[in-house]
Amino acid sequence: MAISKARPSPLPLLSFQLLLTLSLLHPLHCCHASQQPIQHIAVLVLENRSFDHMLGWMKEAFNASIDGLNGTECNHRSTKDPNSPTICVSDDATYVDPDPDHSLQGIKEQVFGSDATPTMSGFVEQALTISEDVANIVMKGFKPDRVPVFTTLVQEFAVFDRWFSALPGPTQPNRLFVYSATSHGATSTDKKHLALGYPQKTIFDCLDDDGLDFNIYFSSAPTTLFYRNLRKLKYVRKFHTFGTFMDHARDGRLATLSVLEPRYFDIASDPANDDHPSHDVANGQKLVKEVYEALRASPQWNESLLLITYDEHGGFYDHVPTPNVGIPSPDGIVGPAPYNFTFDRLGVRVPTIAVSPWIKKGTVVTRPNGPTPNSEFEHSSIPATIKKIYNLTSDFLTQRDAWAGTFEGIVGELTSPRTDCPEVLPDVTPLRMTGAKEDSPLSEFQSEIVQLAAALSGDDYSSSSSFMTVKEADGFVNDAMSKFFQASKEALYLGADESEIVDMRY
Repeated sequence: MAISKARPSPLPLLSFQLLLTLSLLHPLHCCHASQQPIQHIAVLVLENRSFDHMLGWMKEAFNASIDGLNGTECNHRSTKDPNSPTICVSDDATYVDPDPDHSLQGIKEQVFGSDATPTMSGFVEQALTISEDVANIVMKGFKPDRVPVFTTLVQEFAVFDRWFSALPGPTQPNRLFVYSATSHGATSTDKKHLALGYPQKTIFDCLDDDGLDFNIYFSSAPTTLFYRNLRKLKYVRKFHTFGTFMDHARDGRLATLSVLEPRYFDIASDPANDDHPSHDVANGQKLVKEVYEALRASPQWNESLLLITYDEHGGFYDHVPTPNVGIPSPDGIVGPAPYNFTFDRLGVRVPTIAVSPWIKKGTVVTRPNGPTPNSEFEHSSIPATIKKIYNLTSDFLTQRDAWAGTFEGIVGELTSPRTDCPEVLPDVTPLRMTGAKEDSPLSEFQSEIVQLAAALSGDDYSSSSSFMTVKEADGFVNDAMSKFFQASKEALYLGADESEIVDMRY
């Protein structure tokens, strides 16, 4: 076991004039943490579903102000032939298998079709490159009673109907944006960075700089360890198994920020609950129910805000055109060849729900109030809002969170917390009639988690087998993570510098 120094990643400072301009454009941002009610934020990021797929049919069911579906939305089988047959949206989504395309190029085809501007017309045509079944699947959405936990939360609290993933790409780059407002140029899997860790500063560092606490709760593996800084010894005690969140909520010990990571591997004894196809969304609903009820019963409930979102749309249809004008690059880093993406487009709209007793019942949040005329809600809105709510002294992480809309205003319209919030959420009926597919090959994201675990534990991923089954990968990851955290704690005990990172070698 060896220790390596973490290398800081310098970011250019925003000028005083720019910060002054942003604060004037967005006056809600000026409030000090002690002047607003939220002292504890929890964030849960699920996997690979679009807004219309999960929440689109709630417009017709109970709230016409939601920008959802009306049943007339269709895609032609060929974007080049307006006379080709169409496949239209329907409300009969159930269990989804296989997984639609959500690569950078695939999303471009879905969003643009044959046009130069986003028309959201290419989902069917792109899905047909996989199979006829997938072309039908991507246009289906869930009836509200199939996702009863979300239905209740949308009725009781706030739904964002214009929240986009941060870039039109897959899981890991979007997850990187959630807490650092950049993917450091990643648009797909980058094995080198997966192993070394991405070097950018995160909102966790900003909280720590100001003496504020955070905790990360995980089931399979904490993907926040893709950030190199979070591998530092000083953060090792911030990581907890998921059940610890329930204990902390019950005992009133929630930190300033709680990050909740779902189960990413689907095994019979512990089904995945991240909503990634082919995982049952009913398990994701159960997870949200569990988190909500723990928070609702907590003595810290009246000081809390829970945000639930999805990393990206997973290839499922959404009718709202993705913004592609005036989107700032986070840091000027260009994505790799052959696409050389410049981060000037957002991804597809994703489901996002905010929960707090300070939110008016049935709130629908559409566009943000600044900080620029074309700002949008996207994943960089999370660190931007944390900065505003807690009045953090650090600069913005990148140009993207300086631009992104913030949502602290949704907890500023009531003079006291509501007392009518439900204490329990509806029970959930499974949608999958079969057991977990433990012997399935890994998804791209699961393979990335295995690579992360291998790097942290000192294993060679190539010798860890790229032919692992889901069950084998789950066991490997659990063992590797246990080794890494144990070694880190031992290093601290032996007096290692807290700014260092354990480097396990065999």
